Amino acid sequence: MSPKARRRLRVTGRYVMLVVVAVLILFPIWTTLMGALKPGPKLLDYPRSLLPVDLTLDTLREAWRVGHLNRYLVNSAIVSIAITIGQIVTAVLAGYAFAFLRFPLRRTIFVVFLATLMVPAEVTVLVNVETIQDLHWIDSYQALIVPFLATALGTFLLRQVFLTIPTELREAAALDGLGHWRFLGGVAVPLARPTIGALGLFSFLAAWNQYLWPQRVTNQEEYRTVQIGLKALQSANLDKLNLVMAGTVIAAIPIFVVLLLFQRQLIRGLTAGAVKG
Repeated sequence: MSPKARRRLRVTGRYVMLVVVAVLILFPIWTTLMGALKPGPKLLDYPRSLLPVDLTLDTLREAWRVGHLNRYLVNSAIVSIAITIGQIVTAVLAGYAFAFLRFPLRRTIFVVFLATLMVPAEVTVLVNVETIQDLHWIDSYQALIVPFLATALGTFLLRQVFLTIPTELREAAALDGLGHWRFLGGVAVPLARPTIGALGLFSFLAAWNQYLWPQRVTNQEEYRTVQIGLKALQSANLDKLNLVMAGTVIAAIPIFVVLLLFQRQLIRGLTAGAVKG
């Protein structure tokens, strides 16, 4: 076999593999979408249930009404946006401090920061819930937001990006009279914008998909988030699988929109700031 034929075979094999992976990933999404857009009796009519026929929006409307998703979506939006903003602000400040400021035990403190990434969140849930109870924050937005306003991962990412900024640039800025705040806002943050965008996207998705923590610190529906609403919808409608699928689609729409809007920042952020340690 000639080298050209072997190269063409390798390219063909890669495309075949990509198609197979795409089908495996998209098939559950397609199945859920079709189930959400079909009436209950049509859901089990295989293979017609997988085809875009007999579609209706009534299932989505019923899931919205029965599951009280309007309130849950508002709560999730408030919590996710607040957590995202908080994590970006704290990560930028902490990352800048670890990259440019000189203070005792800087490396040791940074290692301790990184060590927290090895502790599963489930391990700290009980202690954190007791803290929230002592603060009388049960059934409040503070309980849902405050424990997640800082992230060691975000601090690490921003520190790595800030370390790529030449020290000569910081020294030149200092000679021109730029203090740390002006250098941070005018130079460091603009250069780190792709990583900040990626961090914001990760933070939003993680906050939106939380289930365990909101379930432990909220008892009233007024403060519960969309993931708890989906679980309640599933428990109350075991015989109506299409309603659960419809609720899942509704809850996934904001995530899809955010991913669509910030996909470029995500790609650029994942490839930035990972050179200098």
